[in-house]
Amino acid sequence: MTGVESGPDGLPAREPESVPEHETVGGPVPVLRATGLDVLRLSGVRATGHHGVFDHERRDGQEFVVDVVVHLDTTSAASGDDLGETVHYGVLAEELVAAVERDPVDLIETLAERLAGVVLVHRAAVSTEVTVHKPGAPITVPFGDVSITISRERA
Repeated sequence: MTGVESGPDGLPAREPESVPEHETVGGPVPVLRATGLDVLRLSGVRATGHHGVFDHERRDGQEFVVDVVVHLDTTSAASGDDLGETVHYGVLAEELVAAVERDPVDLIETLAERLAGVVLVHRAAVSTEVTVHKPGAPITVPFGDVSITISRERA
């Protein structure tokens, strides 16, 4: 051996690379570069809606559960610690509930399309995946859940 120290992996030890730093709210951190869009997940949002093709569904209503995935670039929000540069998930949750609770439709596919529009109204949202679960669907055999998942992006 030539006197070079080995690292924990048995390979020759290297000097750590110099990474440029910048100041943020919490002090110096390495400069980071986004590798793609970031993902915000909001799962299990529950609301009562009167959607369905049967009279009793329209009359009595039932619980719907919504999961959304929002694709966005949070670099600006994170670097400036600025809520206005991202999607406020508390506001989004309230908007999703309001969208489920209004204007009955026959199909969960139609409801999912409406909810995707709610997500994409947010300036930071680039695309979304929306899943609508209808756990109380009128199916005559035992089942765990029925759902539809759609993917939409800005036109």
